[in-house]
Amino acid sequence: ICGKIRLTPLHLTLFTLAITLIATICLAKSPYQSVLQHSRIRGRQHGPNVCAMQKIQGTDKKYFTNCKQWYHRKICGKPTVISYECCPGYEKLSGEKGCPAALPLVNIYNTLGVVGAATTKMYSERAQLREEIEGPGSFTFFAPSNQAWAALPTEILDALVSNVNIELLNALHYHMVNRRLTSEDLKHGSAFPSMYQDFNVHIHHYPNGIVTVNCARLVKTDQHATNGIVHVVDRVITAVTNNVHTFIDTDDDLETLRTAVAAAGLTQMLESDGHYTVFAPTNEAFEKIPPEMLKRILGDPVALRDLLNYHILKNMQCAESITSGTPLETLQGTVLEVGCDGSDMTLNGKAIIQKKDQLGTNGVVHYINELLIPDSAKTLLELAQGSAVTTATKLFVDAGLGSHLSGSEALTILTPQNEAFKEGVTMTGELKKLLKNHILKEQLSSGVLYHRQELETLGGIKLRVLVYRNSLCIENSCIAAHDKTGRFGSMFTVDKVLTPPMGTIMDVLKADDQFSLLVGAIQTAGLTELMNQAGPHTVFAPTNDAFSALPKADLNKLMGNPQELASVLKYHMAKEILVSGGVGSHTRLKPLQGDKLELNMRNQTVYINKVPVVEADLMATNGVVHAVGAIIKPLCKSNRFTLLRLTGNRLMTPSGLLLP
Repeated sequence: ICGKIRLTPLHLTLFTLAITLIATICLAKSPYQSVLQHSRIRGRQHGPNVCAMQKIQGTDKKYFTNCKQWYHRKICGKPTVISYECCPGYEKLSGEKGCPAALPLVNIYNTLGVVGAATTKMYSERAQLREEIEGPGSFTFFAPSNQAWAALPTEILDALVSNVNIELLNALHYHMVNRRLTSEDLKHGSAFPSMYQDFNVHIHHYPNGIVTVNCARLVKTDQHATNGIVHVVDRVITAVTNNVHTFIDTDDDLETLRTAVAAAGLTQMLESDGHYTVFAPTNEAFEKIPPEMLKRILGDPVALRDLLNYHILKNMQCAESITSGTPLETLQGTVLEVGCDGSDMTLNGKAIIQKKDQLGTNGVVHYINELLIPDSAKTLLELAQGSAVTTATKLFVDAGLGSHLSGSEALTILTPQNEAFKEGVTMTGELKKLLKNHILKEQLSSGVLYHRQELETLGGIKLRVLVYRNSLCIENSCIAAHDKTGRFGSMFTVDKVLTPPMGTIMDVLKADDQFSLLVGAIQTAGLTELMNQAGPHTVFAPTNDAFSALPKADLNKLMGNPQELASVLKYHMAKEILVSGGVGSHTRLKPLQGDKLELNMRNQTVYINKVPVVEADLMATNGVVHAVGAIIKPLCKSNRFTLLRLTGNRLMTPSGLLLP
């Protein structure tokens, strides 16, 4: 263990690379700089000032790479290829490795020609902007790339170039700020007056290193010039004059949304200062919702406000800022998974955004063709219908309980998973009664439940809460998924159909013929009163088959000795309640007499000291019964016990009675 550790050259190289990576990223001043530093480190083997870039296959989109993207080799779910290019501000020299030379420092006009913005340079000359950006000053130019101009709709480009002295010049001036702004100055949420009538350009600098101006991504940053700096952007930007509410108020495709916003009292908020992201459902999106459900929500101010706030993020997210699925908090308090699939922006994994990046002075609007309905706006029935509990949902309706689940009562429904039901289950009077006991008379959260708490059902009985290390159960049914909290009620998805307690443990045993011998044994041992006491008790109940497996002579001898019989039976009993859902890989239980019982779960079967449970969770008012098919023996390595001991392969009581 204490021998010498030998490091190979490969180990030293990897160690040095890791230390360098950590140190340089920690010293970086902004998310963009962190990503740039990572790209430099990945490209350093190709020479000085080389950056590793990731290009999405089949597109022209390139990104500096972060750790996650480097190892996954994917952006927006699409594979990428690695290329190595000169880092910003550097160029190659013939015959030399890497990019050793700094780009010549020239004015902005000439810089445009060497950074992939030749079209902007051409239009600057046509709009008579050349003299200004060649002359003295300190400007920032957010220069559209050549591809950005090519992607501009023909009618817009024609309108610009047909009036170069006014429209084109104004458009270019809007891309300029009358001061030098490096990437370090482009703080998230900042705004700077442009050189077109002081209309602001809006900056967002995201944690993944993406920087945008008016939702256009900076694809080449910090291209320094003698009279300022150039940042190349991936689209032509336009002046922003309206707030996000104006989009909703003036677009006929958002007429239903407009009415809903007014009814919910959200107009003033959407007109106020902020950095909102609004996923705006179109009229078509509202029309896809069942009319009765839509009418109910539109007529309920609380549900309507929750629904609309679920469509609004607390922060501004331009489409270009998303490179992978990211959970983002809404004003409603829950999260939306905002992601991308190639060029499509996605919500909760679905490509439902049909128009992106409608920028306002206080946020951005993305049009969606599907309404997002949060759980908090749904009835219990709607919660259940949208979950993996379709069998239970149908049975509740068939049992005549639909009015409770679609009304405004404060309730909690225990919905068993589909696999909890046998195939071909049919409605009976008993099943109706059972399902009514799956509905609790108050709205609850699982987080407020505590051990041995009692909950009243619509059927009028009390159910016990059982808290274990790794599970939370109500009687024999354990919660199998996160709560769903609706408008008036909550839904707990449970793993089993509930078994309400029916009488004491003694009543349960007497009612089941497979325990007739055990009932007699309990009476002989004088334990009847114990099995009727308040408890709680857990009884591992040997079936008739378990007793019949004993040699007849031994069984008769055991039954004829009440004291020995009581000792054996008490080894099958514990003074606490443990249902099968509370059994983990190594669970211990202290019996009423003898050493601890060892329990575990294998293949959905509970074992006690290696004896399988043949029928679990027979619930009683004072505990639970688990049927076992054999007499339980201690699992002790010692050959002596206070209660029982092993002789050969047989179990011996203190009086010398041998059990199998």
